[in-house]
Amino acid sequence: MAGHSKWANIKHRKGAQDAKRGKIFTKLIKEITIAAKIGGGDLEANARLRLAIDKAKQSNMPKDNIDRAIKKGTGDLDGVTYEEGIFEGYGPGGVAVIVEFMTDNRTRTVAEVRHAFSKYGGSLGVSGSVAFMFDRKGQLIFTDDNDFDTIFEAALEAGAEDVKEEDGVIEVITDPAEFETVKNSLEQQGLKYQSAEVTMIPQNMNPVEGKQAESLMKMLDVLEDNDDVQNVHANFDISDEEMEKIMG
Repeated sequence: MAGHSKWANIKHRKGAQDAKRGKIFTKLIKEITIAAKIGGGDLEANARLRLAIDKAKQSNMPKDNIDRAIKKGTGDLDGVTYEEGIFEGYGPGGVAVIVEFMTDNRTRTVAEVRHAFSKYGGSLGVSGSVAFMFDRKGQLIFTDDNDFDTIFEAALEAGAEDVKEEDGVIEVITDPAEFETVKNSLEQQGLKYQSAEVTMIPQNMNPVEGKQAESLMKMLDVLEDNDDVQNVHANFDISDEEMEKIMG
């Protein structure tokens, strides 16, 4: 789940997400399957599949699982047919939320996502209602045991748009089309990232606190826990103290 660029709001939730590794594998398998279905099983010719497999490897998914997912996508093995798309809406405190889904039953997914929004004081919006508040970008996160100047120079030379340091984290931003090039270049120079993905980055942050922050986190947890939901993006800004209180 992407909140804002500050690693603080993400790292507090990382432990909870790691506990859901089985669900993470389910989501990654879906992404690999649909990427292979749309673009074929040839890694050289299918950038989306390459990124999906990279993400699976980051999560330590066994090679057999990856290979099976590709074969299901290409039709070499029987598999489920998935439909993908996005929902847009507002969470508690007017936080803009984008939900990326992949499902074999759209009716079920719409009902479950709508229920999650309404239960915690949010509301689903129409297509385009919040997407304009986000930019699709490549994002690489490095911890502060890396040297900022080294990453800064290497990333910009490789074609990155921006490099910034905040809250003990170095963030490299790229155009989605340049993401793989930048990532590969940094890897070749031995620079190890914490995470690397193409994601939706909010243009502006929406501060929330108290009961609204608590309800928002519960809503995002329910959405992320849904097997049909691939990614959740939101433009919330919650203080470290508030987040610690919520996460217990």
